[in-house]
Amino acid sequence: MTRFKICGLSTPETLAAALSAGASHVGFVFFPPSPRHLGFDKAAGLATQVPGGVAKVGVFVDPDDALLDAAVTAGRLDAIQLHKTAPTRIAAIRARFGRETWGTVAVKTRADLDGARALGGAADRVLYDAKTPEGAALPGGMGVRFDWTLLAGFAHPLPWALSGGLDAGNVAQAIRVTRAPLVDVSSGVESAPGVKDVQRIAAFGRAVADA
Repeated sequence: MTRFKICGLSTPETLAAALSAGASHVGFVFFPPSPRHLGFDKAAGLATQVPGGVAKVGVFVDPDDALLDAAVTAGRLDAIQLHKTAPTRIAAIRARFGRETWGTVAVKTRADLDGARALGGAADRVLYDAKTPEGAALPGGMGVRFDWTLLAGFAHPLPWALSGGLDAGNVAQAIRVTRAPLVDVSSGVESAPGVKDVQRIAAFGRAVADA
C-alpha cells in the first residue's frame, strides 16, 4: 500500500482535505521565495489540527539552525525534508534535531541517482524529485517530472519517496512503474501556484488508493 504526502499546505480547509483524503504525511514549506511559504504563527495553528499518526514534515532549502529551531518548534515537526543540502549538513541536522530527516535527490538522468548513495548514513529517507530547469527560483513544486523508468532496478540505499509532477491523472502509473512506497504531491493538487484545491486533493487520494 503506497502512502502519500500533500506538500505545501497553508490553510485549515486544505489541511482538512488532505487528512480526510488519507494523507500519511502533510508538508509545511519554510522557504520565503516559495508561494507556499508558511509563517511560524500559521504553521503553529495548522500543526494543532494534525492528529497523531500523520507526520508533519517541514520543507527547507539548505536552512540554518535558527530557521530550523523556530520551524521545528512552531510546526511540531516530525520530519525535516531538505533540498539543496549537502550530505554532511543533512547528517548534522539529523543529529542535532533527532527527527526523521529526508535528503532530496534531483533527478534527470540515471547518473543523478548516484546522489542517493551519498545519503546512506546521513538521512533516514531519500526523496527523488525532478530536477528543475537551470536558474529556476524554486528547487521543487514546479510540476516537473522525470522519467520514472530510471528507478527500475535501482538498489535504493534508504527508504524512499517519489516526487515531481505527480497528479491524480498520473500517480497510479507512477506507482506501477516505480513501486514507490510513498508519493509526494504539491503543484499537482493546486488551482494556481500555492493555492491548494480541495477537490484535487480528494482526487489524488482516491487515485493512490485505487493504485
